[in-house]
Amino acid sequence: MFLREVRFRDWPQESPAYPYKIPAFRGLSRIEFDTPVTFFIGENGSGKSTLLEAIAIQAGFNPEGGGKQNVFSTAKTESQLYEHLQLSWLPKVTRGFFLRAESFFNFASHIEEVERECPTGYAAYGGKSLHEQSHGESFLALFTYRFRGRGKALYLLDEPEAALSPSRQLALLRILWQHEQSGQSQFIIATHSPILLGYPGARILNFDTSPLSPVKYEDTDHYIISKQFLLHREALLQELFQEDDPQA
Repeated sequence: MFLREVRFRDWPQESPAYPYKIPAFRGLSRIEFDTPVTFFIGENGSGKSTLLEAIAIQAGFNPEGGGKQNVFSTAKTESQLYEHLQLSWLPKVTRGFFLRAESFFNFASHIEEVERECPTGYAAYGGKSLHEQSHGESFLALFTYRFRGRGKALYLLDEPEAALSPSRQLALLRILWQHEQSGQSQFIIATHSPILLGYPGARILNFDTSPLSPVKYEDTDHYIISKQFLLHREALLQELFQEDDPQA
């Protein structure tokens, strides 16, 4: 692994402010990365995207998404968590990309401006403007074309499944596998997708515990709930839609 460890420093344990009050970070001194693919999981607000963003900033990526060379800003919304992180590298990696699904439109607009100033035929995105592709197509073009190339790279993906159909999530798994075979890439991915979480050999960190902790794929809510729904859909929906008994 290139990014070996993230350490927390000067952490105000008793602060009631965000992000210091997040339970997943309570009592946490460091996080080790020992697999090519690491997943962050947890409910909304559990801190997984906040930590991914802080790692991206410390690694030199744009807080709104992109690589080191993508300099743009539409709104300053990042937390101060990055000020309390120290990244340990072996070796230090300068290539990579930070994907934020929620701000990908802003990134695509930035690429439009870059292309007007220095036309490349959108070579890094399949030869077509990201705005001229569907949301899912633009994500897959990014993974397929922008993520290729020689040299070690760190890829940070925040909910990449947001624009991907199930079949294209499988296509992303194939891309992850190809990168792992090259030995040149490391991925840290925040996701809700049970399909992506099924990637073999990946480490899954659960942000719903305090502090965050590793969890097996079969023990995640994503796997358990998806399996229950697929195997017992009618019974689960009947229970879900059952009206509360006013006499109870």
